[in-house]
Amino acid sequence: MSEQLIEGEDFYYNEQGFVVLTEKYHLKKGYCCGNGCKHCPYLFEAVPEPKRTYLLNEKTCQEKKQ
Repeated sequence: MSEQLIEGEDFYYNEQGFVVLTEKYHLKKGYCCGNGCKHCPYLFEAVPEPKRTYLLNEKTCQEKKQ
């Protein structure tokens, strides 16, 4: 992906000032990068264990709260 990223669409800044990539960005990219991104739509498929299981459990807990 060599196109310019759009703030609010492809990413946003969290409270600590870090860039957070959105689900829309990840879908355009087309694959899981393995970094455990907050909005990964690919169920963290490239994240190594045990981090993948931890992230999946976190995501499930957050979804239940909503």
